[in-house]
Amino acid sequence: MYCNPRRENDFNTATAHAIKHPVQASYLPTTMEEATPPTPPMNVEQIVKKAQSYEYNPLIALKYWLRTAGTLLKEAEIYEHEGNDQQTYLLLYRHAQLVIDNLSKHPDARQADNRLALTQAKEEVQSSLKKLEILRPRINRRYERFERLVRDRDARVASTEAKIPHRTHRQNTSKLESDHRRLPSDPAVAGSSDTIITGENRDLAVRLAHDEIKRRAMARKATRQAGISEEEEQERRTAGLWGNWEEAFAKGDQGIDKDALSRQLQSVHLRVNGSVSERNGSLRSPSHIQPPAYRYPAIPTAHGSVVLPAPTPEPAYRHSTTSAPDLPPKLIEPASCAAPERPAKDDLVLGPPSRTESAKIAPLDMKPPAYTFKPSAYLENGTPLRTIWLPPDLRHRFLSLAYPNTQANLETCGILCGTLISNALFISKLVIPDQESTSDTCETINESALFDFVDGEDLMVLGWIHTHPTQTCFMSSRDLHTHAGYQMMMPESIAIVCAPSKGDWGVFRLTDPPGMKSVLNCSQKGLFHPHAEEYIYTDALKPGHVYEAAGLNFDVVDLRPT
Repeated sequence: MYCNPRRENDFNTATAHAIKHPVQASYLPTTMEEATPPTPPMNVEQIVKKAQSYEYNPLIALKYWLRTAGTLLKEAEIYEHEGNDQQTYLLLYRHAQLVIDNLSKHPDARQADNRLALTQAKEEVQSSLKKLEILRPRINRRYERFERLVRDRDARVASTEAKIPHRTHRQNTSKLESDHRRLPSDPAVAGSSDTIITGENRDLAVRLAHDEIKRRAMARKATRQAGISEEEEQERRTAGLWGNWEEAFAKGDQGIDKDALSRQLQSVHLRVNGSVSERNGSLRSPSHIQPPAYRYPAIPTAHGSVVLPAPTPEPAYRHSTTSAPDLPPKLIEPASCAAPERPAKDDLVLGPPSRTESAKIAPLDMKPPAYTFKPSAYLENGTPLRTIWLPPDLRHRFLSLAYPNTQANLETCGILCGTLISNALFISKLVIPDQESTSDTCETINESALFDFVDGEDLMVLGWIHTHPTQTCFMSSRDLHTHAGYQMMMPESIAIVCAPSKGDWGVFRLTDPPGMKSVLNCSQKGLFHPHAEEYIYTDALKPGHVYEAAGLNFDVVDLRPT
């Protein structure tokens, strides 16, 4: 079983805070890192650097990039409601730069089919820039508060040790700790004192998912009962405005000044650099925003679906595994280093916005989570991967639906959909799209119905599942190319392969590097063709970022014609 990185030393006041602010007993995690944050909070300059670090390939069709941009906004909205300012800022900034600097110049940007969607994306940027201006000072205040507390602590330690010459080694410890604070961090968990380890909290994950998914469903129902149509709700959710896209399209983008948007984003970047210069006591020219590299996703929606209940478990299949990469090393802080006084929770722990600011940013239709799941694995390049929670019964239900095709030696595919809760991804729906199959392939048709359903239910696409009716459990070259599209949009995306004739199954992802780059750059078209790299995909379940959780509910939605 995958072991998460070592837990850090705790603030001594964490227990006292827990006594003053007890949580419901049934929601107490088995293991919680409630003390010194694994990393300190981040300032806006650090977050912007991470936001600019994504890979953009103009050879990939614009429609896929626009879906990726939409997923960025969907993730940002959830983090925003949960009070995670840092990750919200990162996603909104990345979305703005992707649209303004990249998609506006995409080779497909002038095609009639794309102009309307690109117009909408630019409108969404205007809303995002306003939110960035609200979040920026709040993030920096929290970071500066932490820095002051650490400086005060270090001064007290230095004063004490100056009186005890034979203990001067503690000053070196303080310097080591200071250097550690400046290592790259994950904005989703940086500075959070309530992070929990995935593998030891399955029951908590199931309860959180049950309550949060139910709450969000009730919020959607209330919105629709208030007389807001699904179309209006989607426009409002993605854009933050009641935009008239047809009118904007008819004007040929005249209503949106791309240069003005670019200047606004540059202004945000200038203010970020300006605030850093002030803290450093010097002025410097801001560097130009570099076109970055990207690894997140977006996917659209459908109606007329049939919802089936979750099935009774069938006999488990043997799980097929391949070797997974080791976790990147982490710097360990010496235990002898004195811990600083813990600042007020409002300053150091990611919390909900103030009443005034929240009114400007997002409606409070979700309760902020009590805990944040730590990343459970890392890509080969060091990028953290959020946990995907998988219902153990899902593959059995899928195989029962695929049985007629399996008997006819035809492949069957399904889409794994879910949502983001507390920095973890929960699969809550198995969608069977309309499809055409052969013994070796399965192609989705009528994608608009699939996208309509996903967007209408406010879901995210987390991967796919398919059968190999007579073959063994492996990722064919065709499977690798299909999955590259999913993983380009979201690095956590998974591919589940079931080989019913062999009683075997596996959960996989592409390595990155070398797998992702190798597949995306491959121009071969055959169903079975070789790739130069050997280590092109790996197991995502044992070990990896995918965890099964007994009791996790899911629905089956079959979009195939009856």
